[in-house]
Amino acid sequence: MQMKLKLTALAALAMVGGMASAQDAVVKIGHVAPMSGSQAHYGKDNENGARMAVEELNTQNIVIGGKKIKFELLAEDDAADPKQGTAAAQKLCDSKVSGVVGHLNSGTTIPASKVYNDCGVPMVTGAATNPNLTKPGYKTTFRIIANDNALGAGLAFYAADALKLKKVAIIDDRTAYGQGVAEVFKKTAMAKGMTVVDEQFTTDKATDFMAILTAVKSKAPDAIFFGGMDPQGGPMLRQMEQLGMSNVKFFGGDGICTAELAKLAAGAKTIGNVVCAEGGASLAKMPGGEAWKKRYDAKYPNQFQVYSPYTYDATYLLVDAMKRANSTDPKVFTPELIKSNFKGVTTTIAFEPNGELKNPAITLYVYKDGKKSALN
Repeated sequence: MQMKLKLTALAALAMVGGMASAQDAVVKIGHVAPMSGSQAHYGKDNENGARMAVEELNTQNIVIGGKKIKFELLAEDDAADPKQGTAAAQKLCDSKVSGVVGHLNSGTTIPASKVYNDCGVPMVTGAATNPNLTKPGYKTTFRIIANDNALGAGLAFYAADALKLKKVAIIDDRTAYGQGVAEVFKKTAMAKGMTVVDEQFTTDKATDFMAILTAVKSKAPDAIFFGGMDPQGGPMLRQMEQLGMSNVKFFGGDGICTAELAKLAAGAKTIGNVVCAEGGASLAKMPGGEAWKKRYDAKYPNQFQVYSPYTYDATYLLVDAMKRANSTDPKVFTPELIKSNFKGVTTTIAFEPNGELKNPAITLYVYKDGKKSALN
């Protein structure tokens, strides 16, 4: 009899415990970026930004729809590969995430955006910059950084107006990002009266550019524009120096605009010829940039690259829309995202009807003594 009473008491306690935990709801947020391969340093930085936001949000006792929310980050690796990108997107849809932060590359983000649209999950990217991302008009696609139209044009204006350059060669890595940003630079440069003396192509896996650069050198350009990422940009700068191209300016978008570029250039003096552009203000000019960076560095020493403030803001932005809708159901809160007026670390985030950021800033950078520093 006593044994029976004990069991009944334990059962009652278990029920109370179950009721208490039933008040907590786990809400999954997905994150996708290359976590393997030559672009893993960007991916790690992006994931850190999202993870930092999730950990902070979990200290805030957020209640949505009458339930205390515990956020969980589901992180996937797309290895910067479009097929892996869509597979990762489908996996997150199947895992019933409420929203997704990512992807990094335009080549993975564009095909993945259709997967998210089809399963009704909002995706916010703070890294993929190809303008084609928002062209299908999906109500689930949002970008919180300037696109390549702004980056490519800004660099071409600087080359023509500030530096008075006349002749430029263009190299791109044939990815959606590299090709896209190079095309915008080319069109704008030509409209500004510059001459494109050569166009060459490589891949996002290449490391030997001697043949391409030798061909470019014979056309005597004032500058090279490279549409691609830093694992190619660094070796290219080294090989330019070897070929005696030390007076040729080197332009690129946010893909090369990293602290890592200087490391990959391995002491080449040509790093001093780089002018690159990033969407958004410099950390010093972001509303909460410098205070945020101190917190980031304390948590993730020597891992900062470019986009983590944006993945951090993207995570908060999704949760802000959930709070305003009083629901974590993507069908309910996604329409709130387009109405956002969110004061983030990077800027105040508000959207155009197509999910592009309103009034995006861009910042040009150069490398002084191997350190990336803002021009404006």
